[in-house]
Amino acid sequence: MTATPVRSPSRPLSPHLTIWRWGPHMLVSILHRITGGALSIVGTLVLLWWLWAAADGRRSYEYFTGWATHWVGVVIGVGLTWAFFQHTASGLRHLFMDTGAGFELTTNKRWATVTATVPLLLTALLWAYIIWGDQL
Repeated sequence: MTATPVRSPSRPLSPHLTIWRWGPHMLVSILHRITGGALSIVGTLVLLWWLWAAADGRRSYEYFTGWATHWVGVVIGVGLTWAFFQHTASGLRHLFMDTGAGFELTTNKRWATVTATVPLLLTALLWAYIIWGDQL
């Protein structure tokens, strides 16, 4: 039989999400992990499908482009584009912080906000160019 552990009042509780105030730095950290997973799984599968279709011939490639230009494919493409820009911006932020800079609370929150908003702008600009670029 095992004994039930007893919490010592002299030791602090372990930090948990319920005691932290949410901020942009926490959002960027979580998004970095999510976008890394999405790029490695979904991005790799789309890339492999594209390569397979290109190697298999005209009919397979037309089938792939049919899906890629369908609204579902466009949504996946926009999502992967945003994930790429978000993951890259977050990686650059982490690289900058690895030098020891940007740890002051206001600076950290400011750059985390920039890291979360710039990828949205870049994604919108890129897809506007993709969709309407020939009309410019």
